[in-house]
Amino acid sequence: MTVISVIVGSTREGRFSEKPAHWILKHLEKRDGIDARLLDLRDFPMPFFDQPMTPAMPGRPAFENDVVRRWTAAIAQSDGFVFVTPEYNYGPAAVLKNALDWVYPEWHRKAAGFVSYGSAGGVRSVQQLRESMIELQVAPIRTSVHIPVATLWAHYQGGDVDAGLAELGQPADAMIDDLLWWTAALKSARAGNV
Repeated sequence: MTVISVIVGSTREGRFSEKPAHWILKHLEKRDGIDARLLDLRDFPMPFFDQPMTPAMPGRPAFENDVVRRWTAAIAQSDGFVFVTPEYNYGPAAVLKNALDWVYPEWHRKAAGFVSYGSAGGVRSVQQLRESMIELQVAPIRTSVHIPVATLWAHYQGGDVDAGLAELGQPADAMIDDLLWWTAALKSARAGNV
């Protein structure tokens, strides 16, 4: 079974992110051989990274924070990721960047796709996340889902968010196809089948 984790990249009150997160999770659950999991950062209230040694430091002891340990274990169990990310001031939410920074080797040689929203469909947030992914040795796939502002506003105005998301079925399937291809290739390579 291949584990794909959908990471909810916002913890704000009244957030929009859980709607597209559950929507893309349902798309993943339709795929054979996929164990789709939801990793909501609200369930992992980590402090801002403040450790004397980075997660990339060879031989460093495990972090003592129980939430960080649970988060690290969830990332280690995952074969690939879908990041559902807002765009705040041309970038991802600080809580998402912090969650990335607490982990290092557990991210390595896995694939990531993106579902974004915000100004310009969240493309600038995804652009910054792709750069972080490369440093974490994650393969960011090209195909993404960018939710139009009208669908985001529907959330805040009591409109039909589901109808807006339903219009994105084709880009979602294309992103999942690419993600699963890269995830399978990298999972095989990690197992030494290259």
